[in-house]
Amino acid sequence: MAVDPGSIKTWANAVTAGRLLLSPLMFWAIPNHDRGAWPAFALWFALCVSDLADGVIARRHGVTRSGAFLDPLADKVLVLGAMFTLVGRGVFWVVPVVIIAAREFVISIYRTVVGSKGVSVPASRLAKYKMLSQQLAVGFALLPLTALDATWLWNGFLWSAVVLAVVSGTQYLLRARSHRPVTVHAM
Repeated sequence: MAVDPGSIKTWANAVTAGRLLLSPLMFWAIPNHDRGAWPAFALWFALCVSDLADGVIARRHGVTRSGAFLDPLADKVLVLGAMFTLVGRGVFWVVPVVIIAAREFVISIYRTVVGSKGVSVPASRLAKYKMLSQQLAVGFALLPLTALDATWLWNGFLWSAVVLAVVSGTQYLLRARSHRPVTVHAM
C-alpha cells in the first residue's frame, strides 16, 4: 500500500523518529573509557539495523518528503553525536571527526538550498559507503572484543569514512557547479 508523499505519519517515519529519540540514550551509554561496552554496542547495533529497516519500509510503501528530511537528519545526529562522544571520551581523535562533520554541514546546506528550489539530492553510492564506514568505526570502537585489541580496525574504518566523506562531498559540489545556469552578458 503506497503512502502519500506528503504524509508524516508513516511506519518508516516512526522508526526514524525512534532513532532520533534514542540518540541521547546512545550517547549516554558510550562508556567513559576506551574498553568498549556490550550495552552500548548492542544499542548501536539496534539503531544501525533500524536505519536499514526504515529504508526498506520507505522503499516498499513509498518515500515521503518528511522522511527524505528526517532520515538523513537522524543519521547525522546519531553518527556525529556518537563520534563526538567518543572524541570526548578520548577514544576517537578529533581531526577525522571534524572533517566528517564539516562535510556533513556543507552538504546539508547544499541540500537545503537546492531543496528549496524543488531539487532532490539523493545520497550517492559513495555517501552510503561513507555512512557504513562511520557506523562500523563507531561499532568496532564500542565492541569490547575490538575496542582495545583491534584499534587498527575501527581507526581504519574511521579514516575510510574521512576519505569517502571528502570524495563524495567533492562529487556533490562538482555536480552542483556543473548544473548552474549559465549567465550570458551583453557586449
